[in-house]
Amino acid sequence: MVTVSEIAKNKIVELRQKDGLAENTAIRVAVEGGGCSGLMYDLQFDATQQPTDHLVEDKGIKILVDRKSLLYLAGTELDFSDGLNGKGFQFKNPNATRTCGCGESFAV
Repeated sequence: MVTVSEIAKNKIVELRQKDGLAENTAIRVAVEGGGCSGLMYDLQFDATQQPTDHLVEDKGIKILVDRKSLLYLAGTELDFSDGLNGKGFQFKNPNATRTCGCGESFAV
């Protein structure tokens, strides 16, 4: 299951409103090959649930995850940081054995 922190929830709601998207528009979280550690995260808004998607709702945010990505993302929390060390969404993934310096790619 993928969860969102309170600050990530607030940022998702803000961005959804800014982009003029419907309140029930989900976020799609996926894992793709690439990055300096072998795998990287992909995050985007998506209003269409595919037949093989897993739908989770946390704190009122609908989260779509494809079947393959779910294996890598189980137990992951989506967070948001706007501190001096970088601004943006961050993935707290207990399955990652190694991450790159920028935090955008990982290995299992």
